[in-house]
Amino acid sequence: MPHVKVKENEPFDVALRRFKRSIEKVGLLTELRAREFYEKPTAERKRKLAAAVKRQSKRLRSQQLPPKMY
Repeated sequence: MPHVKVKENEPFDVALRRFKRSIEKVGLLTELRAREFYEKPTAERKRKLAAAVKRQSKRLRSQQLPPKMY
C-alpha cells in the first residue's frame, strides 16, 4: 500500500494529490475494480483475447501509410 509523508507546511490538497498519483502509479484502483466481482476464468480469457485483438488492430492501423488526399 502506498503511503505519503506529509511535509511540514505542505497543504493537504497537495499531499492528497501526491497520494492519488502514487496509487494510480501502482495500479491499485484498477486492481480493486477488477476484483470487485468474481469473473469466470473463461470470461477473463475472452476479455483478454478481445483486448489483444484490439491492440493488434490498433497497432496495424498506426503502421499503415495514410491514404493519399488529392
